[in-house]
Amino acid sequence: MKIVALSLSVLALTTGVAMADLKAKVAAPWNGKKVPAGQNCALDGGNGSTPPFQVTGIPDGTVWLIVEYNDKSYKPLSRNGGHGTIGYAVNGASGSFPAVPGMSARMPKGVQVIAAAKSTGKYASPGYLPPCSGGRGNSYEAVVKAVDANGKVLDKTRMSLGRY
Repeated sequence: MKIVALSLSVLALTTGVAMADLKAKVAAPWNGKKVPAGQNCALDGGNGSTPPFQVTGIPDGTVWLIVEYNDKSYKPLSRNGGHGTIGYAVNGASGSFPAVPGMSARMPKGVQVIAAAKSTGKYASPGYLPPCSGGRGNSYEAVVKAVDANGKVLDKTRMSLGRY
């Protein structure tokens, strides 16, 4: 019995790992280590946009990539799209996705604001809030979720945006 239970546990773990094929990485001029010059918020003298990015391993049935942008160093905006949640229409198992403007609800075709940034006051944004830590070395990342037509998350991964 112990051998059967152990075998089932190993099989379950192996199956879970095999399903995690979704991968995302920022594209130039972003490198995932440092936020590029000018890609910060207007309050810090920038005119930032989301990074363009590439995704592979998109599961069958995915219709949207839902991307939650976060500042991991600033607790109020550190999760669940603290810097905004943007949806990108998907067609295929991989793709390149465009940069979209910060501080705006206007998005290009195939992209939409799912939830505005959770920032308030002079930091409020109707969409994506670019990095706005004043250059203190905060760590920014995005959670990328592959979602089907019913809103079910099929897979997810994390993408480092860099420090600012």
